Amino acid sequence: MSEMLVLGDEALALGAIDAGMAVAYGYPGTPSTEILEYIQRYTKNNESEIIARWCSNEKTAYEGSVGVSYAGKRSLVTMKHVGLNVAADAFMNSALIEINGGLVIAVADDPGMHSSQNEQDSRYFADFARIMCFEPRNHQEAYDMTIEAFHISELFHIPVMLKLVTRLSHSRSVITRKESLAVTDLGTAKDKLKWMSLPALSRKNWKILLKQQKKFEQYSVDSKFNNLSINKDFKKFGVITTGLGSNYYLENLEDLKVKPSHLHIGVYPVPAELVKKLAENVESLIVIEEGYPFVEKMLNGIINEAMPVHGKMDGTVPQDGELDPDNVRLAIGLDKRENQGADSSSLPGRPPQLCAGCPHTDSFHALNVALENYDNSIVTGDIGCYALGALPPHSALDALLCMGASIGMARGASEAGRKNVVASIGDGTFLHSGVTALIDAASTNTNMTLIIMDNSTTAMTGMQDTIMTSPMIKNIVLACGVDPDHLRELKVLPKNHDENTRVIKEEIDYEGLSVIITLRECIHVIGKIRGEIK
Repeated sequence: MSEMLVLGDEALALGAIDAGMAVAYGYPGTPSTEILEYIQRYTKNNESEIIARWCSNEKTAYEGSVGVSYAGKRSLVTMKHVGLNVAADAFMNSALIEINGGLVIAVADDPGMHSSQNEQDSRYFADFARIMCFEPRNHQEAYDMTIEAFHISELFHIPVMLKLVTRLSHSRSVITRKESLAVTDLGTAKDKLKWMSLPALSRKNWKILLKQQKKFEQYSVDSKFNNLSINKDFKKFGVITTGLGSNYYLENLEDLKVKPSHLHIGVYPVPAELVKKLAENVESLIVIEEGYPFVEKMLNGIINEAMPVHGKMDGTVPQDGELDPDNVRLAIGLDKRENQGADSSSLPGRPPQLCAGCPHTDSFHALNVALENYDNSIVTGDIGCYALGALPPHSALDALLCMGASIGMARGASEAGRKNVVASIGDGTFLHSGVTALIDAASTNTNMTLIIMDNSTTAMTGMQDTIMTSPMIKNIVLACGVDPDHLRELKVLPKNHDENTRVIKEEIDYEGLSVIITLRECIHVIGKIRGEIK
């Protein structure tokens, strides 16, 4: 055994490595990115045979991991919570095949939306698929639960979810590593019928999954990660915690005059038997959980309807944002602590901006100038660094939804009769989920202009390599059916501003689909090439 100081993401990565994982796939997205990055560094520094690769999107990453499982080896797939939306088709159906080599999906949620479009809670996806989910409350549990999750995946032949949150993913703590296992190889799956998502076979597999639910529930009741303590001398209320909520509760516990009965849930499905035992010994319950009121809602049907339950649904715990020691303190009836910190109310706001020297600055400047004389133009944006083009000083975007949506939204706006419609998207996001929308637009030669801002990297998540290089992106655009005469490439430099503006105007005026690829490396990519950034 050895001790290491690691991020929460890194603790999970080490757990996968020490569990005998063979392959890891993923798509970068804060706060999950460091999981795969750590595995990549580990394999390089230790000359390991583990394969760790970025994929074009979360769905392809998940499908790759399912293939590894079929081949009989253990696989980890990583993504952030909104990435699970992209992988949902493969994820949901994978619950109805007989997982062979252990398949663990690590999903990092982002309460407070530090770098995300929403606060969705991935526990709902695990429940939706009727699989098991682990939610660590500290770095050691992130490590230990990952090893256990691979075991459970092979024991019950299901994919298993590990749910992190930003505060755990990006904080550091010491963990104790166990002896690393050799890469597991169970051999290729023997029963092909249990790997076919045909309706007749899926109906059988669905019944098998439903029968397994009692086994999952019993494992949850018996799990060392679900802990119940009863104080028979204090009946007023009991506390249920999940994830980091437990840490914040325990931090305030010494200020309570008595120690309430407490159930911590780290493994799902919700251990109904333990919940009932808790409820039998208290008059009311307080549920402290990060994310949505998942456990709070699950209590319906487990405990007596007359028992008061306090949590997110009645405002006892904040419904949005992250939990912290202060708001948990109020939830358990303690007085608010006096603020001992500095007063930051007088500090000016500092909204995020594109880096100095960013090529997107020149792209947005040329686009804004090109649109000055057009009435009612529409510019749809996408997810990436260039989303900051929505903010001053550029204020170039009118709408922003999700990965790859700029092209589909622009097509819809054009077909609704709007003129001068422009979509802007980055090279990485185009490859992630923009290609299919471009095929849609090309199939009808929709009157719109697509600007692909190619900076040769997936910059916002830490400069991961783009899956394909610039010449390949051009070939993909042509293969989608775009008229070669209206595929333009622009080198975005200040000295080319006037010419770039002219070309953008020319393509906006064209009655049909046009694509402009703006080319210039991210300033940080140039720094890496020069050795200025490691």
